[in-house]
Amino acid sequence: MPKNADQLRSARWFAPDDLRSSGHRSRLMQMGYDAKDWGRKPIIAILNTWSDLNPCHAHFKHRVEDVKRGVLQAGGFPVELPVQSLSESALKPTTMLYRNFLAMETEELLRGHPIDGAVLMGGCDKTTPALVMGAISAGFPMIFLPAGPMLRGNYKGEYLGSGSDAWKYWDERRAGNITEDQWTGVEEGIARSYGHCMTFGTASTMTAIAESLGLTLPGASSIPAADANHIRMSARVGRRIVEMVFEDLTPDKIITEKSVENATTIAMATGCSTNAVVHLVAMVRRAGVPLTLDDLDKAGRTTPVIANIRPSGKQYLMEDFYYAGGLRALMAEMKERLNLDAMTVSGFPLGETLEGAVVYNADVIRPLSDPIYHEGSLAVLKGNLAPDGCVMKPSACEERLRVHEGPALVFDSYPEMKAAIDDDDLEVTANHVLILRNAGPKGGPGMPEWGMLPIPKKILKQGYRDMLRISDARMSGTSYGACILHVAPESHIGGPLALVRTGDIIRVDVPNRSIDMLVDEETLAKRRAEWIVPADKYERGYGWMFSKHIKQANDGCDFDFLEKDFGAAAGEPDIF
Repeated sequence: MPKNADQLRSARWFAPDDLRSSGHRSRLMQMGYDAKDWGRKPIIAILNTWSDLNPCHAHFKHRVEDVKRGVLQAGGFPVELPVQSLSESALKPTTMLYRNFLAMETEELLRGHPIDGAVLMGGCDKTTPALVMGAISAGFPMIFLPAGPMLRGNYKGEYLGSGSDAWKYWDERRAGNITEDQWTGVEEGIARSYGHCMTFGTASTMTAIAESLGLTLPGASSIPAADANHIRMSARVGRRIVEMVFEDLTPDKIITEKSVENATTIAMATGCSTNAVVHLVAMVRRAGVPLTLDDLDKAGRTTPVIANIRPSGKQYLMEDFYYAGGLRALMAEMKERLNLDAMTVSGFPLGETLEGAVVYNADVIRPLSDPIYHEGSLAVLKGNLAPDGCVMKPSACEERLRVHEGPALVFDSYPEMKAAIDDDDLEVTANHVLILRNAGPKGGPGMPEWGMLPIPKKILKQGYRDMLRISDARMSGTSYGACILHVAPESHIGGPLALVRTGDIIRVDVPNRSIDMLVDEETLAKRRAEWIVPADKYERGYGWMFSKHIKQANDGCDFDFLEKDFGAAAGEPDIF
Protein backbone atom coordinates (compact mmCIF):
# COMPACT_ATOMS: atom_id res chain seq x y z
CA MET A 1 0.00 0.00 0.00
CA PRO A 2 1.31 3.50 -0.81
CA LYS A 3 2.30 5.63 2.16
CA ASN A 4 0.80 8.98 3.06
CA ALA A 5 2.56 11.89 4.77
CA ASP A 6 1.37 10.84 8.23
CA GLN A 7 3.15 7.47 7.80
CA LEU A 8 6.56 8.91 6.97
CA ARG A 9 9.32 7.61 9.20
CA SER A 10 10.62 11.15 9.75
CA ALA A 11 7.28 12.10 11.29
CA ARG A 12 8.41 10.27 14.46
CA TRP A 13 10.97 13.05 14.92
CA PHE A 14 8.96 16.10 13.89
CA ALA A 15 5.19 15.54 14.12
CA PRO A 16 4.41 14.84 17.80
CA ASP A 17 3.31 17.69 20.07
CA ASP A 18 5.92 17.07 22.76
CA LEU A 19 9.10 18.65 24.07
CA ARG A 20 11.49 16.31 22.25
CA SER A 21 9.91 16.94 18.83
CA SER A 22 9.81 20.64 19.59
CA GLY A 23 13.57 20.44 20.01
CA HIS A 24 13.94 18.69 16.67
CA ARG A 25 11.87 21.34 14.93
CA SER A 26 13.64 24.27 16.58
CA ARG A 27 17.04 22.95 15.53
CA LEU A 28 15.95 22.84 11.90
CA MET A 29 14.74 26.40 12.33
CA GLN A 30 18.18 27.20 13.74
CA MET A 31 19.56 26.38 10.28
CA GLY A 32 17.13 28.76 8.61
CA TYR A 33 14.42 26.31 7.60
CA ASP A 34 10.72 26.91 7.97
CA ALA A 35 8.15 24.24 8.81
CA LYS A 36 6.95 24.48 5.20
CA ASP A 37 10.38 23.24 4.10
CA TRP A 38 10.10 19.90 5.85
CA GLY A 39 6.55 19.49 7.13
CA ARG A 40 4.72 16.42 5.81
CA LYS A 41 7.52 15.85 3.26
CA PRO A 42 9.84 12.87 2.83
CA ILE A 43 13.29 13.62 4.19
CA ILE A 44 15.84 12.31 1.71
CA ALA A 45 19.39 11.55 2.83
CA ILE A 46 22.00 12.13 0.13
CA LEU A 47 25.06 10.11 1.13
CA ASN A 48 27.92 11.86 -0.63
CA THR A 49 31.36 10.22 -0.94
CA TRP A 50 33.02 13.40 -2.25
CA SER A 51 36.40 14.48 -0.88
CA ASP A 52 39.35 16.60 -1.97
CA LEU A 53 41.42 13.40 -2.20
CA ASN A 54 39.04 11.43 -4.41
CA PRO A 55 39.51 12.46 -8.07
CA CYS A 56 36.86 9.95 -9.19
CA HIS A 57 34.24 11.89 -7.21
CA ALA A 58 35.50 15.45 -7.74
CA HIS A 59 32.20 16.37 -9.45
CA PHE A 60 30.07 15.12 -6.56
CA LYS A 61 30.56 18.47 -4.81
CA HIS A 62 28.35 19.89 -7.57
CA ARG A 63 26.19 16.87 -8.45
CA VAL A 64 24.77 16.79 -4.94
CA GLU A 65 23.10 20.11 -5.73
CA ASP A 66 21.51 18.54 -8.81
CA VAL A 67 20.17 15.68 -6.70
CA LYS A 68 18.79 18.20 -4.20
CA ARG A 69 17.11 20.07 -7.04
CA GLY A 70 15.31 16.90 -8.09
CA VAL A 71 14.24 16.12 -4.52
CA LEU A 72 12.81 19.62 -4.10
CA GLN A 73 11.02 19.42 -7.45
CA ALA A 74 9.27 16.24 -6.31
CA GLY A 75 8.22 17.69 -2.98
CA GLY A 76 10.88 16.18 -0.71
CA PHE A 77 13.33 17.71 1.75
CA PRO A 78 16.98 16.86 0.86
CA VAL A 79 19.72 16.57 3.47
CA GLU A 80 23.34 15.86 2.58
CA LEU A 81 25.23 13.42 4.83
CA PRO A 82 28.96 13.25 4.03
CA VAL A 83 30.43 9.77 4.43
CA GLN A 84 33.86 8.19 3.92
CA SER A 85 35.23 8.79 0.46
CA LEU A 86 37.43 5.68 0.01
CA SER A 87 39.71 7.16 -2.64
CA GLU A 88 41.16 4.20 -4.51
CA SER A 89 44.30 6.09 -5.50
CA ALA A 90 45.09 7.78 -2.18
CA LEU A 91 43.84 5.67 0.75
CA LYS A 92 46.36 3.19 2.16
CA PRO A 93 47.04 0.38 2.77
CA THR A 94 43.92 -0.42 0.73
CA THR A 95 40.35 0.80 0.44
CA MET A 96 39.23 -2.80 0.95
CA LEU A 97 40.23 -2.44 4.59
CA TYR A 98 37.52 0.23 4.91
CA ARG A 99 34.71 -1.06 2.67
CA ASN A 100 32.91 -2.57 5.65
CA PHE A 101 33.56 0.59 7.67
CA LEU A 102 31.63 2.65 5.10
CA ALA A 103 28.91 -0.01 5.02
CA MET A 104 28.53 0.27 8.79
CA GLU A 105 28.54 4.07 8.62
CA THR A 106 25.84 4.01 5.93
CA GLU A 107 23.59 1.66 7.88
CA GLU A 108 23.91 3.54 11.16
CA LEU A 109 23.53 7.03 9.66
CA LEU A 110 20.33 6.04 7.89
CA ARG A 111 18.84 4.20 10.84
CA GLY A 112 19.74 6.84 13.43
CA HIS A 113 18.53 9.95 11.57
CA PRO A 114 15.03 11.08 10.51
CA ILE A 115 15.41 9.59 7.04
CA ASP A 116 12.63 8.31 4.75
CA GLY A 117 14.74 7.44 1.71
CA ALA A 118 18.32 7.67 0.50
CA VAL A 119 20.34 8.56 -2.57
CA LEU A 120 23.72 6.82 -2.54
CA MET A 121 26.41 8.75 -4.43
CA GLY A 122 29.31 6.42 -5.27
CA GLY A 123 31.35 4.89 -8.03
CA CYS A 124 35.01 4.62 -7.04
CA ASP A 125 35.60 0.91 -6.49
CA LYS A 126 34.57 0.16 -2.89
CA THR A 127 32.01 2.95 -2.53
CA THR A 128 29.38 1.13 -4.58
CA PRO A 129 29.35 -2.14 -2.61
CA ALA A 130 29.83 -0.38 0.72
CA LEU A 131 26.94 2.04 0.27
CA VAL A 132 24.67 -0.67 -1.10
CA MET A 133 25.54 -3.13 1.67
CA GLY A 134 24.74 -0.59 4.38
CA ALA A 135 21.56 0.62 2.72
CA ILE A 136 20.29 -2.94 2.24
CA SER A 137 20.76 -3.60 5.94
CA ALA A 138 19.03 -0.34 6.87
CA GLY A 139 16.10 -1.37 4.68
CA PHE A 140 14.74 2.04 3.58
CA PRO A 141 13.93 3.02 -0.02
CA MET A 142 17.23 3.82 -1.73
CA ILE A 143 18.57 4.56 -5.17
CA PHE A 144 22.18 4.49 -6.33
CA LEU A 145 23.70 7.33 -8.38
CA PRO A 146 26.88 6.16 -10.18
CA ALA A 147 29.75 8.63 -10.49
CA GLY A 148 30.27 7.72 -14.14
CA PRO A 149 33.52 6.92 -15.96
CA MET A 150 36.06 9.60 -16.84
CA LEU A 151 36.74 10.54 -20.46
CA ARG A 152 39.18 8.51 -22.54
CA GLY A 153 42.84 9.05 -21.78
CA ASN A 154 45.03 10.32 -24.59
CA TYR A 155 48.75 10.40 -25.32
CA LYS A 156 50.01 11.58 -28.73
CA GLY A 157 46.80 10.48 -30.45
CA GLU A 158 46.56 7.08 -28.75
CA TYR A 159 43.65 6.34 -26.43
CA LEU A 160 44.79 5.37 -22.94
CA GLY A 161 42.85 3.25 -20.48
CA SER A 162 43.25 3.95 -16.77
CA GLY A 163 45.17 1.24 -14.98
CA SER A 164 45.53 -1.06 -17.96
CA ASP A 165 47.84 1.23 -19.92
CA ALA A 166 49.69 2.28 -16.76
CA TRP A 167 50.71 -1.34 -16.22
CA LYS A 168 51.56 -1.78 -19.91
CA TYR A 169 53.74 1.30 -20.25
CA TRP A 170 55.41 0.74 -16.88
CA ASP A 171 56.56 -2.68 -18.08
CA GLU A 172 57.92 -1.04 -21.23
CA ARG A 173 59.78 1.51 -19.15
CA ARG A 174 61.23 -1.22 -16.94
CA ALA A 175 62.30 -3.04 -20.08
CA GLY A 176 64.03 0.14 -21.29
CA ASN A 177 61.70 0.69 -24.25
CA ILE A 178 60.32 4.14 -23.33
CA THR A 179 61.95 7.23 -21.85
CA GLU A 180 61.17 9.13 -18.66
CA ASP A 181 59.68 11.97 -20.73
CA GLN A 182 57.40 9.54 -22.54
CA TRP A 183 56.33 8.07 -19.21
CA THR A 184 55.53 11.58 -17.93
CA GLY A 185 53.38 12.10 -21.02
CA VAL A 186 51.43 8.95 -20.17
CA GLU A 187 50.96 10.19 -16.58
CA GLU A 188 49.62 13.53 -17.82
CA GLY A 189 47.24 12.04 -20.37
CA ILE A 190 45.83 8.90 -18.79
CA ALA A 191 43.30 10.57 -16.45
CA ARG A 192 42.02 13.79 -17.98
CA SER A 193 38.63 14.36 -16.35
CA TYR A 194 36.81 13.63 -13.13
CA GLY A 195 35.04 10.28 -12.96
CA HIS A 196 36.11 6.73 -12.14
CA CYS A 197 38.29 4.46 -14.29
CA MET A 198 37.09 4.31 -17.90
CA THR A 199 38.25 0.76 -18.47
CA PHE A 200 35.85 -2.00 -17.40
CA GLY A 201 37.63 -2.25 -14.08
CA THR A 202 36.10 -2.60 -10.65
CA ALA A 203 34.37 0.79 -10.66
CA SER A 204 32.52 0.19 -13.95
CA THR A 205 31.90 -3.42 -12.93
CA MET A 206 30.24 -2.49 -9.67
CA THR A 207 28.10 0.32 -11.07
CA ALA A 208 26.98 -2.05 -13.85
CA ILE A 209 26.15 -4.66 -11.21
CA ALA A 210 24.18 -2.04 -9.27
CA GLU A 211 22.18 -1.24 -12.41
CA SER A 212 21.59 -4.88 -13.31
CA LEU A 213 20.42 -5.53 -9.74
CA GLY A 214 17.80 -2.84 -10.37
CA LEU A 215 19.32 -0.24 -8.01
CA THR A 216 19.88 2.61 -10.52
CA LEU A 217 17.66 4.36 -13.00
CA PRO A 218 17.90 2.81 -16.47
CA GLY A 219 21.18 3.63 -18.20
CA ALA A 220 22.68 5.50 -15.24
CA SER A 221 25.87 3.43 -14.95
CA SER A 222 27.06 4.14 -18.50
CA ILE A 223 26.95 7.95 -18.62
CA PRO A 224 30.43 9.55 -18.60
CA ALA A 225 30.95 11.76 -15.54
CA ALA A 226 31.66 14.84 -17.66
CA ASP A 227 28.57 14.46 -19.87
CA ALA A 228 25.63 16.84 -19.30
CA ASN A 229 23.38 13.79 -19.24
CA HIS A 230 24.96 12.94 -15.90
CA ILE A 231 23.66 16.20 -14.46
CA ARG A 232 20.17 15.47 -15.75
CA MET A 233 20.35 11.92 -14.39
CA SER A 234 21.28 13.29 -10.97
CA ALA A 235 18.14 15.42 -10.87
CA ARG A 236 16.01 12.48 -12.06
CA VAL A 237 17.39 10.39 -9.21
CA GLY A 238 16.35 13.11 -6.76
CA ARG A 239 12.82 13.18 -8.15
CA ARG A 240 12.48 9.41 -8.24
CA ILE A 241 13.55 8.71 -4.66
CA VAL A 242 10.68 10.86 -3.35
CA GLU A 243 8.23 8.74 -5.33
CA MET A 244 9.88 5.56 -4.04
CA VAL A 245 9.29 6.63 -0.44
CA PHE A 246 5.53 6.95 -0.99
CA GLU A 247 5.53 3.66 -2.95
CA ASP A 248 7.46 2.02 -0.08
CA LEU A 249 9.76 0.44 -2.69
CA THR A 250 12.41 -1.02 -0.38
CA PRO A 251 15.56 -3.01 -1.26
CA ASP A 252 14.04 -6.37 -0.31
CA LYS A 253 11.53 -5.95 -3.15
CA ILE A 254 14.34 -5.36 -5.66
CA ILE A 255 17.25 -7.59 -4.60
CA THR A 256 15.89 -11.09 -5.09
CA GLU A 257 17.26 -14.33 -6.50
CA LYS A 258 16.03 -13.22 -9.93
CA SER A 259 17.82 -9.87 -9.85
CA VAL A 260 20.97 -11.51 -8.48
CA GLU A 261 20.91 -13.96 -11.40
CA ASN A 262 20.65 -10.95 -13.71
CA ALA A 263 23.58 -9.20 -12.05
CA THR A 264 25.73 -12.32 -12.25
CA THR A 265 24.95 -12.80 -15.93
CA ILE A 266 25.64 -9.17 -16.81
CA ALA A 267 28.87 -9.18 -14.80
CA MET A 268 30.16 -12.09 -16.85
CA ALA A 269 29.00 -10.63 -20.17
CA THR A 270 30.76 -7.32 -19.50
CA GLY A 271 34.15 -8.85 -18.75
CA CYS A 272 33.86 -7.88 -15.09
CA SER A 273 36.64 -7.28 -12.60
CA THR A 274 37.75 -10.17 -10.41
CA ASN A 275 36.78 -7.93 -7.49
CA ALA A 276 33.15 -8.49 -8.48
CA VAL A 277 33.34 -11.78 -6.60
CA VAL A 278 34.02 -10.41 -3.13
CA HIS A 279 31.67 -7.46 -3.56
CA LEU A 280 28.68 -9.15 -5.20
CA VAL A 281 28.72 -12.03 -2.71
CA ALA A 282 28.83 -9.57 0.21
CA MET A 283 26.13 -7.30 -1.21
CA VAL A 284 23.51 -9.91 -1.95
CA ARG A 285 24.08 -11.90 1.23
CA ARG A 286 23.02 -8.73 3.09
CA ALA A 287 19.69 -9.25 1.33
CA GLY A 288 19.61 -12.93 2.26
CA VAL A 289 20.49 -14.32 -1.18
CA PRO A 290 23.07 -17.11 -0.65
CA LEU A 291 25.34 -16.52 -3.66
CA THR A 292 28.46 -18.74 -3.81
CA LEU A 293 31.62 -19.04 -5.88
CA ASP A 294 30.14 -22.11 -7.55
CA ASP A 295 27.16 -20.03 -8.68
CA LEU A 296 29.51 -17.47 -10.20
CA ASP A 297 31.59 -20.12 -11.92
CA LYS A 298 28.47 -21.72 -13.37
CA ALA A 299 27.49 -18.37 -14.87
CA GLY A 300 31.04 -17.92 -16.12
CA ARG A 301 30.96 -21.20 -18.01
CA THR A 302 27.83 -20.33 -19.97
CA THR A 303 27.91 -16.55 -20.45
CA PRO A 304 30.09 -15.14 -23.25
CA VAL A 305 31.87 -11.79 -22.92
CA ILE A 306 30.21 -9.41 -25.38
CA ALA A 307 31.47 -6.02 -24.08
CA ASN A 308 34.60 -5.33 -26.11
CA ILE A 309 36.06 -3.01 -23.47
CA ARG A 310 39.55 -3.05 -22.03
CA PRO A 311 41.05 -4.93 -20.26
CA SER A 312 39.19 -7.94 -21.70
CA GLY A 313 38.83 -6.13 -25.02
CA LYS A 314 41.73 -4.65 -26.93
CA GLN A 315 40.54 -1.27 -28.15
CA TYR A 316 37.50 0.41 -26.65
CA LEU A 317 36.80 2.26 -23.39
CA MET A 318 33.68 3.20 -21.40
CA GLU A 319 33.04 6.37 -23.40
CA ASP A 320 32.79 4.15 -26.50
CA PHE A 321 30.49 1.80 -24.58
CA TYR A 322 28.15 4.70 -23.79
CA TYR A 323 28.04 5.85 -27.42
CA ALA A 324 27.40 2.24 -28.49
CA GLY A 325 24.23 2.13 -26.39
CA GLY A 326 25.56 1.49 -22.89
CA LEU A 327 24.45 -1.11 -20.41
CA ARG A 328 20.78 -0.93 -21.45
CA ALA A 329 21.80 -1.96 -24.98
CA LEU A 330 23.99 -4.78 -23.68
CA MET A 331 21.20 -6.05 -21.44
CA ALA A 332 18.78 -5.88 -24.36
CA GLU A 333 21.24 -8.05 -26.33
CA MET A 334 21.14 -10.51 -23.39
CA LYS A 335 17.34 -10.39 -22.90
CA GLU A 336 16.83 -14.08 -23.54
CA ARG A 337 19.14 -14.87 -20.58
CA LEU A 338 17.67 -12.39 -18.09
CA ASN A 339 14.74 -12.40 -15.67
CA LEU A 340 12.80 -9.56 -17.26
CA ASP A 341 10.18 -9.47 -14.50
CA ALA A 342 12.73 -8.45 -11.83
CA MET A 343 11.70 -5.14 -10.24
CA THR A 344 13.90 -2.01 -10.47
CA VAL A 345 14.02 1.32 -8.63
CA SER A 346 12.31 2.87 -11.65
CA GLY A 347 9.11 1.21 -10.49
CA PHE A 348 9.04 -0.93 -13.62
CA PRO A 349 10.33 -4.47 -14.19
CA LEU A 350 13.64 -4.80 -16.01
CA GLY A 351 12.06 -5.84 -19.30
CA GLU A 352 10.09 -2.59 -19.59
CA THR A 353 13.21 -0.50 -18.87
CA LEU A 354 14.98 -2.13 -21.83
CA GLU A 355 12.33 -1.20 -24.39
CA GLY A 356 13.85 0.89 -27.17
CA ALA A 357 17.45 0.08 -26.25
CA VAL A 358 19.61 -0.16 -29.38
CA VAL A 359 23.21 -1.25 -30.06
CA TYR A 360 24.79 1.46 -32.22
CA ASN A 361 28.20 -0.19 -32.62
CA ALA A 362 28.21 -3.97 -32.87
CA ASP A 363 31.98 -4.12 -32.44
CA VAL A 364 31.81 -2.48 -29.01
CA ILE A 365 28.74 -4.43 -27.85
CA ARG A 366 29.00 -7.71 -29.69
CA PRO A 367 26.06 -9.97 -30.54
CA LEU A 368 25.89 -13.25 -28.66
CA SER A 369 26.88 -14.99 -31.89
CA ASP A 370 30.20 -13.09 -32.03
CA PRO A 371 31.59 -12.64 -28.50
CA ILE A 372 35.14 -11.57 -27.68
CA TYR A 373 35.46 -14.60 -25.39
CA HIS A 374 33.31 -17.72 -25.53
CA GLU A 375 32.88 -18.02 -21.77
CA GLY A 376 32.26 -15.41 -19.08
CA SER A 377 34.77 -13.08 -17.54
CA LEU A 378 35.68 -15.16 -14.47
CA ALA A 379 36.64 -18.72 -13.63
CA VAL A 380 36.72 -20.24 -10.15
CA LEU A 381 39.49 -22.80 -9.62
CA LYS A 382 39.74 -25.32 -6.78
CA GLY A 383 42.31 -27.90 -5.72
CA ASN A 384 44.80 -28.65 -2.99
CA LEU A 385 46.25 -25.14 -3.30
CA ALA A 386 42.84 -23.46 -2.92
CA PRO A 387 40.28 -25.83 -1.35
CA ASP A 388 37.71 -23.05 -0.94
CA GLY A 389 38.42 -21.56 -4.34
CA CYS A 390 40.30 -18.80 -6.12
CA VAL A 391 39.46 -16.55 -9.04
CA MET A 392 40.96 -15.90 -12.48
CA LYS A 393 40.03 -13.78 -15.49
CA PRO A 394 40.80 -16.07 -18.46
CA SER A 395 39.57 -13.54 -21.00
CA ALA A 396 42.38 -11.15 -20.03
CA CYS A 397 45.36 -13.55 -20.06
CA GLU A 398 47.44 -15.22 -22.75
CA GLU A 399 45.84 -18.43 -23.98
CA ARG A 400 49.03 -20.47 -23.50
CA LEU A 401 48.78 -19.96 -19.72
CA ARG A 402 45.26 -21.32 -19.28
CA VAL A 403 46.78 -24.79 -18.94
CA HIS A 404 50.21 -24.56 -17.37
CA GLU A 405 52.66 -26.45 -15.18
CA GLY A 406 55.80 -24.91 -13.75
CA PRO A 407 57.97 -24.40 -10.67
CA ALA A 408 56.93 -21.97 -7.95
CA LEU A 409 58.90 -18.84 -7.05
CA VAL A 410 57.55 -17.83 -3.64
CA PHE A 411 57.56 -14.41 -1.98
CA ASP A 412 56.39 -13.97 1.62
CA SER A 413 55.78 -10.22 1.34
CA TYR A 414 55.37 -7.49 -1.23
CA PRO A 415 58.62 -5.72 -0.23
CA GLU A 416 60.50 -9.01 -0.69
CA MET A 417 58.97 -9.44 -4.13
CA LYS A 418 59.59 -5.82 -5.13
CA ALA A 419 63.27 -6.02 -4.12
CA ALA A 420 63.82 -9.15 -6.19
CA ILE A 421 61.75 -8.58 -9.30
CA ASP A 422 64.15 -6.18 -11.06
CA ASP A 423 67.26 -8.19 -10.22
CA ASP A 424 68.82 -9.42 -13.47
CA ASP A 425 70.35 -12.30 -11.51
CA LEU A 426 66.99 -13.55 -10.20
CA GLU A 427 66.70 -17.29 -10.87
CA VAL A 428 63.48 -17.23 -12.85
CA THR A 429 62.22 -18.36 -16.26
CA ALA A 430 59.05 -17.59 -18.18
CA ASN A 431 57.81 -21.03 -17.11
CA HIS A 432 57.93 -20.17 -13.39
CA VAL A 433 54.78 -19.51 -11.35
CA LEU A 434 55.17 -16.40 -9.19
CA ILE A 435 53.49 -16.70 -5.78
CA LEU A 436 52.81 -13.93 -3.26
CA ARG A 437 51.33 -14.85 0.10
CA ASN A 438 50.40 -13.16 3.38
CA ALA A 439 48.32 -10.64 1.41
CA GLY A 440 44.79 -11.89 2.08
CA PRO A 441 41.93 -10.42 4.14
CA LYS A 442 43.78 -10.85 7.45
CA GLY A 443 47.32 -11.07 6.16
CA GLY A 444 47.35 -7.88 4.07
CA PRO A 445 45.51 -6.72 6.05
CA GLY A 446 42.51 -5.91 3.90
CA MET A 447 43.49 -7.98 0.86
CA PRO A 448 45.36 -5.24 -1.06
CA GLU A 449 45.54 -5.06 -4.85
CA TRP A 450 48.96 -6.67 -5.01
CA GLY A 451 47.91 -9.70 -7.06
CA MET A 452 49.10 -8.45 -10.46
CA LEU A 453 52.72 -9.21 -9.63
CA PRO A 454 55.10 -7.43 -12.00
CA ILE A 455 56.85 -9.59 -14.58
CA PRO A 456 60.55 -9.89 -13.63
CA LYS A 457 62.66 -7.44 -15.62
CA LYS A 458 64.79 -10.34 -16.81
CA ILE A 459 61.70 -11.93 -18.41
CA LEU A 460 60.47 -8.65 -19.89
CA LYS A 461 63.77 -8.25 -21.69
CA GLN A 462 63.26 -11.69 -23.21
CA GLY A 463 60.04 -10.40 -24.80
CA TYR A 464 57.44 -11.99 -22.49
CA ARG A 465 54.53 -9.90 -21.19
CA ASP A 466 52.58 -12.48 -19.19
CA MET A 467 53.34 -15.15 -16.61
CA LEU A 468 51.25 -17.25 -14.26
CA ARG A 469 50.92 -15.47 -10.90
CA ILE A 470 49.10 -16.69 -7.78
CA SER A 471 48.25 -14.88 -4.54
CA ASP A 472 45.71 -14.52 -1.76
CA ALA A 473 45.56 -10.80 -2.63
CA ARG A 474 43.24 -9.01 -5.06
CA MET A 475 44.22 -7.07 -8.17
CA SER A 476 42.88 -3.91 -9.74
CA GLY A 477 39.98 -4.54 -12.05
CA THR A 478 41.88 -2.56 -14.66
CA SER A 479 44.63 -5.19 -14.56
CA TYR A 480 45.11 -8.07 -16.95
CA GLY A 481 47.22 -11.17 -17.30
CA ALA A 482 47.36 -14.73 -15.95
CA CYS A 483 46.75 -13.72 -12.33
CA ILE A 484 45.03 -16.15 -9.96
CA LEU A 485 43.68 -14.33 -6.95
CA HIS A 486 41.69 -14.58 -3.70
CA VAL A 487 43.21 -17.96 -2.81
CA ALA A 488 41.10 -19.31 0.06
CA PRO A 489 41.73 -20.05 2.76
CA GLU A 490 44.49 -17.43 2.85
CA SER A 491 48.04 -18.18 3.98
CA HIS A 492 47.79 -15.99 7.10
CA ILE A 493 45.35 -18.44 8.69
CA GLY A 494 47.21 -21.55 7.54
CA GLY A 495 45.71 -22.11 4.11
CA PRO A 496 47.70 -24.39 1.78
CA LEU A 497 49.34 -21.37 0.13
CA ALA A 498 51.36 -21.06 3.36
CA LEU A 499 52.94 -24.47 2.69
CA VAL A 500 54.26 -23.89 -0.84
CA ARG A 501 58.05 -23.79 -1.26
CA THR A 502 60.07 -22.35 -4.10
CA GLY A 503 60.62 -25.12 -6.66
CA ASP A 504 57.34 -26.95 -5.98
CA ILE A 505 55.55 -27.76 -9.22
CA ILE A 506 52.24 -25.93 -9.66
CA ARG A 507 49.64 -27.17 -12.11
CA VAL A 508 46.79 -24.96 -13.34
CA ASP A 509 44.04 -26.14 -15.68
CA VAL A 510 41.49 -23.41 -16.30
CA PRO A 511 39.16 -25.43 -18.58
CA ASN A 512 38.90 -28.07 -15.84
CA ARG A 513 38.91 -25.43 -13.07
CA SER A 514 41.77 -26.99 -11.11
CA ILE A 515 44.79 -25.61 -9.25
CA ASP A 516 47.20 -27.90 -7.42
CA MET A 517 50.71 -28.09 -6.05
CA LEU A 518 52.25 -31.43 -6.94
CA VAL A 519 53.47 -32.19 -3.44
CA ASP A 520 52.64 -35.40 -1.59
CA GLU A 521 50.46 -35.36 1.51
CA GLU A 522 53.22 -36.58 3.81
CA THR A 523 55.44 -33.63 2.88
CA LEU A 524 52.56 -31.19 3.28
CA ALA A 525 51.73 -32.59 6.73
CA LYS A 526 55.34 -32.10 7.82
CA ARG A 527 55.35 -28.52 6.56
CA ARG A 528 52.09 -27.81 8.32
CA ALA A 529 53.52 -29.04 11.62
CA GLU A 530 56.44 -26.63 11.16
CA TRP A 531 54.29 -23.65 10.18
CA ILE A 532 54.26 -20.76 12.66
CA VAL A 533 51.10 -18.69 13.04
CA PRO A 534 51.96 -15.11 12.06
CA ALA A 535 51.17 -12.25 14.42
CA ASP A 536 48.20 -10.02 13.59
CA LYS A 537 49.22 -6.54 12.52
CA TYR A 538 46.78 -4.61 14.73
CA GLU A 539 46.52 -4.62 18.51
CA ARG A 540 43.74 -2.05 18.87
CA GLY A 541 41.18 0.03 17.02
CA TYR A 542 39.35 -0.63 13.78
CA GLY A 543 42.18 -2.75 12.38
CA TRP A 544 41.94 -5.07 15.40
CA MET A 545 38.18 -5.40 14.94
CA PHE A 546 38.69 -6.03 11.23
CA SER A 547 41.17 -8.85 11.89
CA LYS A 548 38.87 -10.51 14.41
CA HIS A 549 35.72 -10.48 12.31
CA ILE A 550 36.64 -10.44 8.61
CA LYS A 551 35.45 -13.42 6.58
CA GLN A 552 37.44 -15.08 3.81
CA ALA A 553 37.37 -14.06 0.17
CA ASN A 554 35.02 -16.84 -0.93
CA ASP A 555 32.48 -15.50 1.58
CA GLY A 556 32.73 -11.89 0.39
CA CYS A 557 35.01 -10.46 3.10
CA ASP A 558 32.09 -9.07 5.07
CA PHE A 559 32.22 -8.89 8.85
CA ASP A 560 30.62 -11.98 10.35
CA PHE A 561 28.41 -9.87 12.61
CA LEU A 562 26.98 -7.84 9.71
CA GLU A 563 25.62 -10.68 7.58
CA LYS A 564 21.84 -11.08 7.57
CA ASP A 565 21.79 -14.43 9.37
CA PHE A 566 23.96 -13.25 12.30
CA GLY A 567 21.00 -11.80 14.16
CA ALA A 568 17.92 -9.62 13.92
CA ALA A 569 18.39 -6.11 12.56
CA ALA A 570 18.12 -3.26 15.02
CA GLY A 571 14.68 -1.74 15.29
CA GLU A 572 13.73 1.90 15.16
CA PRO A 573 15.77 4.09 17.51
CA ASP A 574 14.17 5.22 20.76
CA ILE A 575 13.05 8.84 20.88
CA PHE A 576 12.35 10.00 24.43
